Amino acid sequence: MKINCTKASRTKSSAFTLIEIMVVVVILGILAATIIPQFMGTTTDAKIGAAKSNIAEIESALERYFIHMDRHPTTEEGLKALVEPPAGDEKKWRGPYVKMLRQDPWGNPYQYRAPGIHHPSSFDIWSRGADGADGGEGDKADIGNW
Repeated sequence: MKINCTKASRTKSSAFTLIEIMVVVVILGILAATIIPQFMGTTTDAKIGAAKSNIAEIESALERYFIHMDRHPTTEEGLKALVEPPAGDEKKWRGPYVKMLRQDPWGNPYQYRAPGIHHPSSFDIWSRGADGADGGEGDKADIGNW
């Protein structure tokens, strides 16, 4: 037995009604409202992770600097000594030890102190965190090599 489908019946059965579309939009809205807040803290976590990784990279470069120069850069020389030779030590310097000095994920320079407060026999490196000021708590806390 053969069933004849007319053009009108095919068009009617293949279209969505306004109610069906509205139901889908409401379902998508509910899903978005429950899922998006879970990802809001992801950006902060990613920035903290990037800062920790950058600090570890700088710390490694400072250790290579120490091997060649038999000292860490002074606080005055700072991290700039990793990309440019310090005055008077051009012959011993085998850098650059990093390609370029990056800003922390919040757009501020990494801080350096030698000798350090947390590491009196070496150095401290830290990012001041989201607030750009020393100290802080939670996601505004300093991130350092301590």
